[in-house]
Amino acid sequence: MKITKAVIPAAGFGTRFLPQTKAMPKEMLPIVDKPVIQYVVEEVVQSGVENVIIVTGANKRAIEDHFDIPNEDLTKNLIQGNKEHLLEEVKKISDMANFIYVRQKGPYGNGTPVLAAEPVIENEPFAVLWGDEFIYAKPPRLAQMIPVYEKYGGIVISGVKIEKKEDLKRYGIADLEAVSGEKNVYKIKAIVEKPEPDEAPSNIATHGCYILPPEIFSALKRLKPGKGGEIWLTDAINLLKDEGVPVYAVEVENGKYYDTGNKLEYMKTSVELALEHPEVGPELRAYLKELLLKQ
Repeated sequence: MKITKAVIPAAGFGTRFLPQTKAMPKEMLPIVDKPVIQYVVEEVVQSGVENVIIVTGANKRAIEDHFDIPNEDLTKNLIQGNKEHLLEEVKKISDMANFIYVRQKGPYGNGTPVLAAEPVIENEPFAVLWGDEFIYAKPPRLAQMIPVYEKYGGIVISGVKIEKKEDLKRYGIADLEAVSGEKNVYKIKAIVEKPEPDEAPSNIATHGCYILPPEIFSALKRLKPGKGGEIWLTDAINLLKDEGVPVYAVEVENGKYYDTGNKLEYMKTSVELALEHPEVGPELRAYLKELLLKQ
């Protein structure tokens, strides 16, 4: 069955960025001139998926406003200021996809927003991408995963090669089994959460993007909330795996992973993408070189 819907959980509090995120969603933090979540939506759309379900919570109205059509005052201001090119740019945002918003209810944990989307997903396979991280890849990460799902079914998770051995302890690392005839597709035997580098079963971290069957909803409902009343997507995936549903990892090719979930990684992402931006990149590069000389 074709993947036509993608869920983007965006209901978290963003406590790592307080006080900035007290009233502003962390998913709306800017990377040069676009919020983080727009990069995620662009990946979905470029992968051929047209229905985007964003699961929100308190103080997340700015996300809906961003993907809405420009309001009358902004439109008038841009026209009067001879900035029609900017008006066209912001109009494109609302035309990118069919946006559907669902309010998160229930316990915490990253399984809850996925379960909240069930009435919209119904009995279809669907994609899940987190709203505060993304991968720049050609073709897009999700576009690399969809053919694998269409061929093998089951559950498909994106895999990212971790280059630095010491970084393995930051991620869930997959214990993999090669799939015959495939160069970047593996069957997942187990996922070891944040292993010591010498004990990691591979250098492939599995996270960030999932293609899930509708059976994930029944698995989530069968989970008992853990410490703090949290329900986790990984636990539901493991439950289906134990029941015989195959789980695959696709090592993303030609991609760079950007994590904006903490201050340092967010700043690294902002600088790196700003250096590639045609409007500010050259001057920023010169400024950074000048700054380094002063150190």
